[in-house]
Amino acid sequence: LLAFFPLPCFSGRDFDFTRFNLYNERKFFSKKDYLTVKVGIIRCQQTEDMCPGNTDFKVAKEGILAFEETGSVEVMGFVSCGGCPGKKAVTRAQLMVSRGAETIVFASCISKGNPIGFPCPNFQNMKDSIIKKVGSDIKIIEWTH
Repeated sequence: LLAFFPLPCFSGRDFDFTRFNLYNERKFFSKKDYLTVKVGIIRCQQTEDMCPGNTDFKVAKEGILAFEETGSVEVMGFVSCGGCPGKKAVTRAQLMVSRGAETIVFASCISKGNPIGFPCPNFQNMKDSIIKKVGSDIKIIEWTH
């Protein structure tokens, strides 16, 4: 059975993205076909009682809006900023990275002010502090939907 449906050859993050189908036609795959990016989402504590985060999970699962570049992702952490001025977001981001998050995502309630229309005045300081703490090799996405 495996002769007809070859599995991808994994060696770290280096993949062979070409395979032959049953008709000996070469088919190309993108990295999104094999890799699932692990993300940690930070949300606003002030909006927790107004928004359960279901749209954040939906766009992450479907790989749409802010996740179009990465495709479908695995949400491995969904935490609040800890309340104003967002100091706890730094340690929470570091914790998610230590547990496998490759990308830190700020929910739209922080960067865009959804659903109340008031973006976080501490967003830029929070973002800069997180980048300083986790390093520039961890990707930051500033919004979800």
